Amino acid sequence: MAQIVIIAKEPVAGRVKTRLTPPYSPDQAAALAEAALRDSLLAVSETPASQRVLALDGLPGSWLPPGFVVIPQRGSGLDERLAAAFTDAYRLQPEPVVLIGMDTPQVTPALLREAVDSLECHDAVFGPAADGGFWLLGLHEPDPSLLHGVPMSHPETGKLQLDRLDGAGLTVHLMPELTDVDTAADAISVAAQATDSHFANTLRELGR
Repeated sequence: MAQIVIIAKEPVAGRVKTRLTPPYSPDQAAALAEAALRDSLLAVSETPASQRVLALDGLPGSWLPPGFVVIPQRGSGLDERLAAAFTDAYRLQPEPVVLIGMDTPQVTPALLREAVDSLECHDAVFGPAADGGFWLLGLHEPDPSLLHGVPMSHPETGKLQLDRLDGAGLTVHLMPELTDVDTAADAISVAAQATDSHFANTLRELGR
C-alpha cells in the first residue's frame, strides 16, 4: 500500500495565499489557507495508507490531527522541495508515495484511494490542475530526476511534468482535474464544490 504526503506551509499571515490579497486581508488569506489545510489533512486521515506524512515549511499547529509524521521541507525551488519530500518519506518507509499540496480542499478520500490503489499496477499517478499545474503526483519508486528542473508555477507545469514521466517510460494513471485555490474566484468555485468543508465554512464566515 502507498503512503500519502502533504506538502504545505504553516498558515501564517503574509506567507500563504498571497494571491488572495486583495480582496482578502493577509489574516483572512491565512485563515482560508488553514481551512484548506485542515480539509486536506482530514481527507488523508480518512484514506487507508501505509504512512501519512506532512512535509512542512514552518511549525505544526492545532490544525494538525494525530497520525502524521512531520518532516521539514528541503531545497530551494519547489521542484527540489517536492523531490526531497518524496525522497525523505520513502527513506522513512520504502513504499510508493502519493503527494498532494494544501490547495485542493475539495479533495476526497475516494480520490486519494484511487491514487493509492493505482500505484499497485502503474509506475506513477498524476492529477492535473485547472491552472495548468498538478494537484497530485504519485510514484511507485521516487526518483529526484523526475522532478528536478521541471519549471513550477508555469502555465505548462503539468504538461512538462507529465512529459518527464512519459519520457522516463513510466506507466501513468491519470486522475480527474481539480482546481487549486490561488485566486478569489478559485476560492468561490472550490467552496461551491465542497459546501460542508472547513474551507467553505471559513469563506462564508468572511462574507464572500
